[in-house]
Amino acid sequence: MLKSKTFVKKTRSGGVMKIVREHYLRDDIWCGSEACTECKQESTVLQKDACIESNLCSYPHYLIPDTNVVLHQIDVLEDPMIRNVIILQTVLQEVRHRSAPVYKRLKDIIHEKEKHFYTFTNEHRRETFIEREPGESANDRNDRAIRVAAKWYSQHLKMFESDTDGLKVVLLTNDQGNKQKAEESDLLVYKCEEYIKSLIANPELVDRLALSSDDKNEITSSKVLFPEHLPLSRIQAGIKSGSFLQGTFRASRDNYLEATVFVQGEGEDSTEVLIQGLQNLNRAVHQDVVAVQLLPRNQWVAPSSVVLQDEGTAKDDDVEEEEEEKALRISAAEAARKPTGKVVGIIKRNWRPFCGMLNVSQIKESTRHLFTPADRRIPRIRIETRQASTLAGQRIMVAIDGWPKHSRYPNGHFVRSLGGAGEKNTEEEVLLLEHDVPHQAFSQAVLSFLPKMPWAITPEDMVRREDLRHLTVCSVDPPGCTDIDDALHCRELENGNLEVGVHIADVSHFIRPGNALDKEAANRGTTVYLCGKRIDMVPELLSSNLCSLRSNVERLAFSCIWEMNHEAEILKTRFTKSVINSKASLTYAEAQMRIDDTTKNDDTTKSLRGLNKLAKILKRRRIEKGALTLSSLEVRFHMDSETHDPIDLQTKELMETNSMVEEFMLLANISVAQKIYDEFSECALLRKHPAPPPSNYDILLKAAKSKDVVIHTDSAKALADSLDVAKVDGFPYFNTLLRILATRCMMQAVYFCSGMDSDFHHYGLASPIYTHFTSPIRRYADIIVHRLLAVAIGADSTYPDLMDKHKQSALCNNLNYRHKMAQYAQRASVAFHTQLFFKSRGILNEEGFVLFVRKNAIIVLIPKFGLEGTVFFDGKDKTAPNLVYDEEGPTLTIEQHTFHIFDKVKVTISLDDSNIQHQKIRMALIDPVVRTDYSGLGFPTLTLSSLLVLLWLLFISLILA
Repeated sequence: MLKSKTFVKKTRSGGVMKIVREHYLRDDIWCGSEACTECKQESTVLQKDACIESNLCSYPHYLIPDTNVVLHQIDVLEDPMIRNVIILQTVLQEVRHRSAPVYKRLKDIIHEKEKHFYTFTNEHRRETFIEREPGESANDRNDRAIRVAAKWYSQHLKMFESDTDGLKVVLLTNDQGNKQKAEESDLLVYKCEEYIKSLIANPELVDRLALSSDDKNEITSSKVLFPEHLPLSRIQAGIKSGSFLQGTFRASRDNYLEATVFVQGEGEDSTEVLIQGLQNLNRAVHQDVVAVQLLPRNQWVAPSSVVLQDEGTAKDDDVEEEEEEKALRISAAEAARKPTGKVVGIIKRNWRPFCGMLNVSQIKESTRHLFTPADRRIPRIRIETRQASTLAGQRIMVAIDGWPKHSRYPNGHFVRSLGGAGEKNTEEEVLLLEHDVPHQAFSQAVLSFLPKMPWAITPEDMVRREDLRHLTVCSVDPPGCTDIDDALHCRELENGNLEVGVHIADVSHFIRPGNALDKEAANRGTTVYLCGKRIDMVPELLSSNLCSLRSNVERLAFSCIWEMNHEAEILKTRFTKSVINSKASLTYAEAQMRIDDTTKNDDTTKSLRGLNKLAKILKRRRIEKGALTLSSLEVRFHMDSETHDPIDLQTKELMETNSMVEEFMLLANISVAQKIYDEFSECALLRKHPAPPPSNYDILLKAAKSKDVVIHTDSAKALADSLDVAKVDGFPYFNTLLRILATRCMMQAVYFCSGMDSDFHHYGLASPIYTHFTSPIRRYADIIVHRLLAVAIGADSTYPDLMDKHKQSALCNNLNYRHKMAQYAQRASVAFHTQLFFKSRGILNEEGFVLFVRKNAIIVLIPKFGLEGTVFFDGKDKTAPNLVYDEEGPTLTIEQHTFHIFDKVKVTISLDDSNIQHQKIRMALIDPVVRTDYSGLGFPTLTLSSLLVLLWLLFISLILA
């Protein structure tokens, strides 16, 4: 059956165009119930004996939730107890339009067979489709469509009443008007809350209910604590007129009464607005998109140096932060002021379920408790739960429902428990969830696109592919590496020149554009390497087997081959899809031993020596052009084979072979970048590293000046040359410390689409163009680059999204986000394993260097552990010693002793686990001995977020790759 709607539309040229919209209706769309004998069932989803034990519904029934129930109660719908649910097409489309995250979660539930969720396409069934009536809003029309579909289901199932034993349909809605109209149509209808509270077998499910607007009013005071948020229409008008600014709210980790709002501008016109004080923050939560109004210039303040964390007992809603806000104002008067404003409205909430722990109320039998998130930037959340005694000491997830202007804290609800706090598996789950790392098992839909085993190279695979199996190819990687992306070869040609090849796993051969495997890899963006664990971007069959260039097996590759002279000058470059057979899978140490062992002269060793010789020339030439060589402290944990706990850690020593592999990977990336840009100037996926603003170098210049060393930062080459000659007699570690500080000054490298940007330069590499080609097993960007290169050389066909610069740009945004979060997750994993390492070791004494000097503390680097920590000289409720801070030095004088940057010190290191959620490494000064009148102070806290363990490896991959 065809429903047509015809209307006319004016064109830009002033003409009229006739538009016909067609909507097809059918009467053979099945209901999905196994009780039905009328529908032509392709498959049944809804169970005949579907009975959830309920005081309200003591009969078998199916549930039909409306759109708002799905949007706000998705945590309840995910519970295993909730089964046999009909999701109407109307609801599915509305949810998709209003919330992408909830839509994805709903689709995941629908795909779980044991949940028995059935999607009914009511918009295409003749009896359930309705037209929108004149004057009827889209929302009212959809509510009516839901009621009509529920009515049809009710009548449809009645036809089989003798078989169904009174099987009924229950509509769930929290909309009072919708409920009233449903009751007038003789439908069984309940509010979601009253239905969930009626469930006998699972009373704790009530905790997962998101609070309705009625509930929110019950747990807030009558006093207005915050200014009213302006309506969106006022906000939009204010942004247009310039009286308001729109930006992303970024809460402070160290001060819960302070935040900044990043306002995106053109080029370098982006600004940050400082927000201080509870009322000015006005219920904004980290990562919300907000509207801010600048305060008059005479009210501008400076970022506070006070550390304030809302971790004490719950404050009443009518208690203001007078003392703490006073401390903010006092500290702010001492420094330079910055643009300061207040939040006037919320444009977009970016809430997600948060991990943390419950602060159980001291009031007996109270069901209201405060939840403290693991992320210090998120405010504490007030929830209602009847499971407080069970949840105490556990890591749990909580979602925010809203933040009324009368409430000191946002209101939320319990989502689920993650396990005991401090347990290894629980903490790993928390850090993955907190950093939004997709880590669920690959779905059957994804796995269905993997090649069938046993797999072998076929004649079809060899079309447009070069056979390079005769070459002496080998790979060089860290110990234990199973996802081998790259392999190398070097051989002498008959004309006396050298042929050098970089062979990269041909992952794009196995992952075809647009299928479920490709979409999953694009969403994950990158493989995440945790301590002792890897979260793969692609399934293990590819990452550790078919795409891994292991030795003595045939593998498909994408090869970049140069003809070079003995001075490493490139004479010819070619790219080809290939088949290789690696002759050896070596570690860096094994490759180095082969090169150094003069008794070895086999083909693999000769190839390695040739590569190493050329790499040294390439590196020297690159540095001469201004490429930076920044220092890093990379530390490796040694794990117990059974418990997987860290039993030792040591600083890694980089060998010549590390540099050898790096040089050829960089050269391949540059060569490929130029090729794909030459072929596709508008849609090449490239990587750039912006030059730091001059102000970023302030700390580096001061540190060098303190030792009478001059650093020039006019260009990357000037900086590189300055660092090369920066030396202090009797202080061999000085240059390394200086390079560590220089690393801190760098900007983050990012992916971008060539058609959407004009600045391609890679500052750290001093290269005019760069991309990522060499790690497609673990980076999705490389897969796109492989596809572009394959099209450029005629080895594969193109597809629309590949040539769409806007879609490429959106993809780059996701890849940049995923890479950043992966780095944060890796640092958090290192922090947790560092805690485990120090937990069983008591107090250790170690030597370190002062890296930064602050007004009330020194920040110390411990090279042995790649660890950085803060030694404070004041504390809460303690008498502070006589501190004199000189910002110009910078120096800090305490009781006759003056600390400078790079001073050598000795400290004790121990674990402070008094707060199980926020465990810290405690540092205390041994030498020099500073005598003070605050013996009970104890020098608290090294924040593990500032750990350098593994961070330096990340910096190298972030900045130089």
